[in-house]
Amino acid sequence: MMFARFSVALLLAANVNAQSSIVATAVANNFTILAEALTKANLITTLNGAGPFTVFAPTDAAFSAALAALGITKAQLLNRSDLAAILTYHVVSGNVMAANLSNGMQATSLQGSALTISINGSTVKVNTATVTSADVKCTNGVIHIIDQVLLPPAPAPKDIVDTAVAAGSFTILAEALTKADLVKTLKGTGPFTVFAPTDEVLTATIKAMDITKADLLAMKELPGLLTYHVVSGKVLSTDLTNGMTPKTVMGATVAISINGSTVKVNDATVVAADIMCSNGVIHVIDRVLMPPAPAPAPEPAPAPAPAPAPVVATTTASGSSVDAAYTAQGMVSLTFGAILSAFLFM
Repeated sequence: MMFARFSVALLLAANVNAQSSIVATAVANNFTILAEALTKANLITTLNGAGPFTVFAPTDAAFSAALAALGITKAQLLNRSDLAAILTYHVVSGNVMAANLSNGMQATSLQGSALTISINGSTVKVNTATVTSADVKCTNGVIHIIDQVLLPPAPAPKDIVDTAVAAGSFTILAEALTKADLVKTLKGTGPFTVFAPTDEVLTATIKAMDITKADLLAMKELPGLLTYHVVSGKVLSTDLTNGMTPKTVMGATVAISINGSTVKVNDATVVAADIMCSNGVIHVIDRVLMPPAPAPAPEPAPAPAPAPAPVVATTTASGSSVDAAYTAQGMVSLTFGAILSAFLFM
């Protein structure tokens, strides 16, 4: 506390004697962690710029308390991917003096999220942090010293498609969803649970099938293959049970098996679970799920046997019978002629 007060005194003295930029003022007055963080996040040039800026500056004591609360070291803080976002959440455009602050005021930070000002008597708060010293004037703005590090609100989660694209490791899956006209569906309200194979997994599958990515994207079965990886509803890892068989959007079921900490979907292992999205959840898997082959169509019933043809009675004379008939007829004719001749010439 004595160190913090001494730092404040130095800041005020510097303010009276000669104004410096925001960064120089912080460096000169032992805001060492803040200065290191600004350097690591490449924000020195920005906050040395013309501005003007209003900075709510946490002391080293405030940073040390934040590190303890987060359970991390200073090195881990400086290596955070969101370090720049944390720091710019402490900065507002413009020269906002204490007299300009009002109770309930919302100030948009450079990070993009709003800061809420609350005033109760002589106590001024920014979110939950108390302003311990105000109006430390700088050549390019003003510093208000606070007793806590401000953490920006968690960003709103993206939908399933945007989450997959932003991850950078699902580019083939994103292409396939586009090709199969499923992007609009998976950007819808859902909710959906997606078992998502990475680019590495899809590349291995393409190689095993001895096809190209273009061949995969051109498959007529592509929509069915993709929707076999999707289950309706938001099914978190804690909702999964051994032997569970949820029905996919494609129509067939997948089999969940759990052995200790290993969770499998069919023969694929879940390697990362519960990636939260605005319209569902993604579980990353290490194999592509192949839908079961459709059941063969039943064989058609045999056609009825044709009705037997009607029997037509026919009399067939043999060659010898015909000859005999003609011979007999000839003999009768000859005999009748002889009788007629004898009768005429009697």
